[in-house]
Amino acid sequence: MGYQPDRIDLRILEELQANCRLTMVELAKRVNLTKTPCSERVKHLEKAGIIRGYHAKLDLVAMESDHITFVQVLLTSTADADLALFNSQIAKIPEVFGCHMVAGNFDYLLKVHTKDIYHFRSVLGNKISNLPGVQQTHSFVVMENVKDTSDVPIAKSDA
Repeated sequence: MGYQPDRIDLRILEELQANCRLTMVELAKRVNLTKTPCSERVKHLEKAGIIRGYHAKLDLVAMESDHITFVQVLLTSTADADLALFNSQIAKIPEVFGCHMVAGNFDYLLKVHTKDIYHFRSVLGNKISNLPGVQQTHSFVVMENVKDTSDVPIAKSDA
């Protein structure tokens, strides 16, 4: 296993996940370090690949992307080459926010964000259904978004 963050690293990750725009001085203050050691820890977390980037959380309504639909996709073949082709093509569709290969009665579960049902119908009919190997799709429109986060729970370390 790779680098294991200690309790101070975990606090840094917690603070940055909550607000990645903190200044290094403010971050250091929140985790009870001085600026230089805090900065070195952040750089180490970045180098280790634990921090992979910094992102802004956008308002889906303001961005006209708040209509959410989950789509089950069944492929005609799950040979490695067919899966690789599907993976490369689905990644090019900007409305697809999530694509997960699953075990079960279908092959992929997609999370699709669009402006409205008409936009979704266009994405499904003109983009997703036309991908190579797509045999069948089933769509489930979200009626209420109860919880949707990309935050990772930060486990407390005994270190």
